[in-house]
Amino acid sequence: MIPRDEYLNFLLRFKNQQLIKVISGIRRCGKSTLLELFREYLLNNGVDKEQIIFINFEDLEYEELQDYHKLYNYVKSKMIPDKMNYVFLDEIQHVKNFEKAVDSLFIKKNADIYITGSNAYFMSGELATLLSGRYVELKMLPLSFSEFCTGTPDSISVSEKYRLYIENSSFPYVLRYENDYRDVREYLLSLYNTILIKDIVERYKISDIMLLESVVRFVFDNIGNQLSVSKIANTIKSDGRNISTKTVDKYLQALVDSMMIYQANRYNIKGKQYLKTLEKYYVVDIGLRYALLGKRGYDVGHILENVIYLELIRRGYDVYIGQVGELEVDFVAMNDNGSEYFQVSASVRDEKTLERELKSLQKINDNYPKYILTLDDDPVCDYDGIKKINALDWLLKKYN
Repeated sequence: MIPRDEYLNFLLRFKNQQLIKVISGIRRCGKSTLLELFREYLLNNGVDKEQIIFINFEDLEYEELQDYHKLYNYVKSKMIPDKMNYVFLDEIQHVKNFEKAVDSLFIKKNADIYITGSNAYFMSGELATLLSGRYVELKMLPLSFSEFCTGTPDSISVSEKYRLYIENSSFPYVLRYENDYRDVREYLLSLYNTILIKDIVERYKISDIMLLESVVRFVFDNIGNQLSVSKIANTIKSDGRNISTKTVDKYLQALVDSMMIYQANRYNIKGKQYLKTLEKYYVVDIGLRYALLGKRGYDVGHILENVIYLELIRRGYDVYIGQVGELEVDFVAMNDNGSEYFQVSASVRDEKTLERELKSLQKINDNYPKYILTLDDDPVCDYDGIKKINALDWLLKKYN
């Protein structure tokens, strides 16, 4: 198993605390494997096997426990008095009214509860209502580029690993196929269809699946471009399909809730205002995009931009599209320590391209770090405090 150290450290940080640990993320991003890694840690650090109660609700063996009364009684019967019991409830969205069982277990002082789920109902804002004030959430993504590299042979160059990362997939299971793209594509399309049907169509009661797929394909084909609901609706209408802006908005929210796409809103840097127009969308996995669209529209810059966006999310930032006057900054990344600014470009060896990428960053008057990330294999450069760094080095955390 590929180590997921940052995610594992999150669980260790909150271990034994009186909080429900919620692990959310798109299907097959590695949530169950993370729980396995955590169980291994517990067993290697003084916890007896009998103290660990693990239920995977996608396993037919536990189907009858999808009744929350039976689930509660089962877990209660397995708990060891006077010892901490570690309760893992994997893909708990299959249990109707799961929160009632979880709440009853939560009030027991010797229960440390961990739950995972992939369904839009489980991931959406409704979770805050169901478990209000009693949980911390770990939002998982598929493999980072650094994690992906640990699962590939050392003999492969970093640039070749990046090509495999974006063309095959960042979903962990794909590494088992050893770069057989036909098998990879079949797996990804199967995963895509499962998410589309189980997490979107069934949840939102969507009747026109082909129309939904038209929206998916349009968004996948326009990662990193400014989009609006009306633009998407008008484009689909021009192809002969009738769709309202209200329906597009509903479909986009469903895709965001399922974690298939991420919405990046705009932020006015000088005015320090959050804006509600001309947002951009990024897909959870570039390989999934290739599986659906093929290699048409192979835009190296926007693909790199998508990878950088997801990495910033992994590193715990809130990420926005920056606006400074009439100019745009690809990403404003915010956390408790302040902001960082990023421009992303496949290459800036052309002087005009470099000038364009520098221009918006130069108009920002604060002293927070500013970066240009490119695929150029050049030494780190400094342009009056703006650092130009190789993007793969940044992804591998070789630059601090």
